[in-house]
This record gives sequence, structure tokens and C-alpha cells, in this order.
Amino acid sequence: MENSLEKKVTLTSLIKYTLPTVIMMMFFSLYTIVDGMFISKFVGANALSSTNIVYPVINVLIGIGVMFATGGSAIVAKTMGENKNEEAREYFTLITISAIIVGIVVEIICIIFMNDIIYALGSTQSLFFYCKEYLFFMIIFTPFIILKLYFDYFLVTAGVPNLGLLSSVAGGILNVALDYVFIVQLNMGVRGAALATCIGYVLPSLVGIIYFFNKKNLLHFVKPKFNFKVISRSCFNGVSEMVTQISSGLTTFLFNIVMLKFLGEEGVAAITIMLYIQFLLNAAYLGFTSGVSPRISYNYGRQDENQVEKLFKYSIIIISAFGVITFIMSRAMSEILITLFATKGSTLFEISHNGFMIFSIAFLVAGINIFGSGMFTAFSNGKISAILSLLRTFVFFLMGIFVLPRIMGVDGVWLVVPFAEVATMVVSLIFMYKYKKEYLYDNAFAFKRKISVS
Repeated sequence: MENSLEKKVTLTSLIKYTLPTVIMMMFFSLYTIVDGMFISKFVGANALSSTNIVYPVINVLIGIGVMFATGGSAIVAKTMGENKNEEAREYFTLITISAIIVGIVVEIICIIFMNDIIYALGSTQSLFFYCKEYLFFMIIFTPFIILKLYFDYFLVTAGVPNLGLLSSVAGGILNVALDYVFIVQLNMGVRGAALATCIGYVLPSLVGIIYFFNKKNLLHFVKPKFNFKVISRSCFNGVSEMVTQISSGLTTFLFNIVMLKFLGEEGVAAITIMLYIQFLLNAAYLGFTSGVSPRISYNYGRQDENQVEKLFKYSIIIISAFGVITFIMSRAMSEILITLFATKGSTLFEISHNGFMIFSIAFLVAGINIFGSGMFTAFSNGKISAILSLLRTFVFFLMGIFVLPRIMGVDGVWLVVPFAEVATMVVSLIFMYKYKKEYLYDNAFAFKRKISVS
């Protein structure tokens, strides 16, 4: 079977290659966003706030899947680049089993301590019922949540991103249809939203399982050999993604606490809407990064300086252009985006719209930070990747959330994420420049070579 990771890189070919994962990640974000739309419109603002309160737990599950996926795919793709295909398959199988085991352990812990976890995350008595209903059904489907995300990345590594796209689109359509049936027709509330989302995860998970059990495919399951070093390297290399998810959970918690203080439960609903929109728009950056990362790992494994240089240069161009487009379009369509969750003219709409005009500044630079972290993961430099993720989603966020609201009030709350993104971008560019020789893209900074678009 042809290895698509070996194909030569042009600007156009890179766009075509990563487009399926961009669309795939945006569909993944829609799983949650569609839930939010239906919950807000047909259940109520309190129910919407409740899903946000318990979402840090879902962040942990996502973090497990993405940690093993990004860290493991970098190892597997690099091993394939060294022409060690059978060894790569053994690593892939071992990492898959490890991800499932870790997920099940976390699932058991969450079920046992669910009530304590919900109250610890800041739930009020009036929101507890919604929180527990939503979280319980999401937790039950933990293995499918992890496998869906995990296979999204490894289908790219296997050279079949279009299969991942098709399965994600199918799962997303199923999710929307079931949201309507469960929430609108059967009046199942947040429980119906959780079930619709998780059944949407099951479909792409099964597609991945079927694909990787096929021995005819380049990357497939084999009998694994236990290798703790491979497991630990996968976790360490992908730890930045886990850091991002855990930090996102913590920052969501802090956002909720601050907004409850300033604006009450409607403030929590407003920040939930903002995080949904951010999740959707950042999904494109995540999709591009997950699409290009296996090619970076593969060509770095081959020590192909020319290809690595082109991958870096074209990625920066694409990410920067998309950042400008996203910023302009999001502001132009701000009212449309917010009316997906809140009725125009309502207090919730006004709070959200005012906040969005400040919050949207983050979309200009977020892509550079997401790509920077993913790129260092692809080079198997989990340390730098984790530093960038920790700064972006935790350190600079904490600095912002403790200082800006005290100075600027509610406007300061909305400015926290743009502040964190801009500060992280400075550090990202410094690290990119520092490691340009070690990771073979030194000449890309000169931009001397003519960009091929053919």
C-alpha cells in the first residue's frame, strides 16, 4: 500500500492533505456545540450552564485520547520514516491498549466520586440535577470518546485522512439528528444531549476499529510487545495535549466562578457560549496541526531537510492567513454566531455579544500557538510542547484572570484569553527560532526560496 507521507510537499498539496482533518476537527467541535444549541433553545440557560460546569471532566477524557494520539502518532510516524513498519505496528497496538486502559480507570473513579466532583466544580443546588444527568451519560461512553479522538489522529498517520473525515461527518450528522429526536421530540433534556453526542462518537470509533483490524492496511493491529518506554514516551511526548485539556478544565472552572460573581448564572451561560464559539474556530487550527504533524514526524525521521523546511514554512503561511480570515469573519458574523445560542435582544445575547467583540481578538494569534505546540510534539520534544501549552492555557490565563477583572471589571474577564494568546505567541516564536537548526527548518526563516503553489 502506498505511503502518502512520502509525497513531496507544495503549498497547494499541503492544503489539500490537511483539509480533511480540518473539516473533521470542526465536525468534532460541532458534536458539543450542537448539544449547546439544543440545550439552550429547548431546555434553558441553567441547563447550558450545567454542561459547562461539568465539562472539565470531559476535558480530561479528551486529554487522554489526544495525549496518546499525538504522542503516539509522532513515535509511530517517525518509526515508519525509519522504514521499521512492523515495529511501528507493534507500538501502535500497544499505545491503543494503553489509552483504553487509562480511560477505563478514570471512568471508574468518576462514577464512584461523581457527586463530590460535581460540587467541587462549582455546581449550585439548582444546577446539580442537570450536571449529574449530563456527566453520567458522557462518562458511561468513555472508551468511545477516547477512541474517536485517538483514531482521528492515527487515520492521518495511516495515510487515510478522508476516511476519518467521512466517519466524523457521519457521526456529526447522527448526533444532530439524535439531538432533535431526544431533546425536542422525546423531551429527554440534557440526558438526551449526552446520549446523542456519545452515539455520534460510537460510529467513527467502530470505523477505526474495523480499519485497523484489516491486515491489508499499512498500519494495523498486531500482537504487541510490552514496552513501558514506548508508553511513557507517548505520554510524555503528548503531555502538552493533556496539559491543554486539564488547564482548559481549570480555566473553565475559574471563568465560571468569576462570572457568577459579576453576572450570576447568565454570566456563566454567556461564557459557555464564548467557549463554544472558541472551540469551533480553534478546531480548524487543531485540524490543520493534526494533519501536518505526521508528515513532520515522518520526514524528520528520514532527516529530509528540504521537506521539513517546506512543511514549516507553508504551515506558518496557512495558519497566519487563516487567523486573519477567521478574525474578520467572526466579527462580521458575531450576531449570527451568538443567536445560535441566545435570542437576539435578550440579556444573555447582549452580554455575549459585548464580550465577543473583545474575546475575538484571540482568534488572530491562537493558530500560531496551537501549531507551535503540535509541531514540537511532532518532533518528539514533549518538553517544549508542554511548556507552550502550560503557558497558553494556564500560566498566562491565571495572570490575566487574577489581574484584569480587578482593573477592568467584566471587560477584563473577556480580555483574559486574548492576553494569554498574545503572550504565548511571543514565547512560541522564540522557541521556533531557537530550534530551527536542530529540527532542520533553518532556511525557512530566511524565506529565500520561491513558494511553489503547483
